[in-house]
Formats: sequence, structure tokens, C-alpha cells
Amino acid sequence: GRSELYDKTDKYVYPKVQRVYTSPLQRCTESAEILFPDREIVVAEEFRELHFGRFEGKTAEELMENAEYLTWIRGGMDAKPPEGESVSELCIRTFQGFHKILLEMMQEDFNHVAIVTHGGVIANAMACFGVPKLDPKQIQTAPGEGFEIQINPQMWQQAQAFEILGLSPFLPEESETF
Repeated sequence: GRSELYDKTDKYVYPKVQRVYTSPLQRCTESAEILFPDREIVVAEEFRELHFGRFEGKTAEELMENAEYLTWIRGGMDAKPPEGESVSELCIRTFQGFHKILLEMMQEDFNHVAIVTHGGVIANAMACFGVPKLDPKQIQTAPGEGFEIQINPQMWQQAQAFEILGLSPFLPEESETF
């Protein structure tokens, strides 16, 4: 994984940011250090992966015969895995994280930050708060890739939303626009 990220930093241009927020999980903090060297890294608990409870560490294949798992995956936004967290709870947690970051950006006069987190967190954040609206099942990014978004206090306060600008990182010839 690390060598794949180093290869991407050689091939692509990552946005220039003033700070990097990251999930507390090691794969995210290490990715943040590789992708955004020499940037302040702040651990943001709100962007940790969904808590899968008793399903943690197991693959979907391993759980396909488990009745509790089948009930959970068919259960919608409020369904929880046993001893875990619902997608609704994840959305509330990420909302709190975006709100906190936006306040910090205003207080410190930052214009550009990055958030390094997990694919499920990214997909749900894009689906819950992103404009245009996207289906979370269609939002897939490879390691070291994500979305560039624009968020401002007015849009966040009025609609709890941000604008999805596109995928990131960029090829060098595409980066001239930012």
C-alpha cells in the first residue's frame, strides 16, 4: 500500500492544503503523511470508519450465512450491526466533523484542507452532504484518491451541504486550474 501511494505522488498532483485531518486509524495517518508531507496532521475522531460491532474484521463472504448480518445489510440507514453503529450515526458523526473543521478553518483563516479517511466514510459523506446528490454505492475511490469539495459557511449553515467539484488527485496537466 505504501509503495502504491508513493507511486501516486510521483504521477499525480495533490491539492495544496494548509492542514490535513485524518481518521485515527493507522492506515489513514500513514497515508496522510505520505500524501501530504510537511503538513500539519490533526486526528479527527469523527472520520473513523463505521463501527461494525461483532462483524468487525470479517469479510462479507464469511458473514453470508449469518442471519444477523443479512438483517443488517437489508435494514437501511438506521440498522446497526450487533454492538455496532448505524449509517445514520455515521452521518451524524461526520456532520459534526465537517462542522468542527469549518469552524477551525474560519478561525484560522484557512482556505484549503484535506481529510484522509475511509471509503465508506467518503461515500456516505458524499451521499449525505454532497451536491449534486450521488448514490453511495456508485462512489468508489482507490487508495490515495478522493473528491475535491467546496464548502462555505453559508451553504453549510443553510443546507448542511457542500459542492462536489470532482475527483482528486490530478494529472500534472490538469492541475493548472487550481
